[in-house]
Amino acid sequence: MNIEEFNELAGLHIDPVIKVRKNASTDRAGGSRHRRRAIRKYRSLGYREWAEMNRYGMRWPATEGVFSAVKRKFGENTVSRTEEGLLAEGYQRFWIYDEMREYGERRMKIEVEVKE
Repeated sequence: MNIEEFNELAGLHIDPVIKVRKNASTDRAGGSRHRRRAIRKYRSLGYREWAEMNRYGMRWPATEGVFSAVKRKFGENTVSRTEEGLLAEGYQRFWIYDEMREYGERRMKIEVEVKE
């Protein structure tokens, strides 16, 4: 996170919850007192306490599983070069994943009904 972002967050009265590097310097902190304050706070608390206090690393289970599944099925890389192409490729991957998931659910429902 750069200095301008620390200053912007401070101007909006938002506490930054971005992990700073272990070797981050507080000498001048690039001229940002807000960044310097964040570094000192992180160091005084230690990673575990800082992370717990700020809920750092928390993920939303509803979306993380879907993202993981899409990446597992189709990979992380894209072949498109334009922003429009990248968006289209992303939409296609999620659409195909959703179709595959629905197909599997319908199939399972049919198999359960046949067994009963």
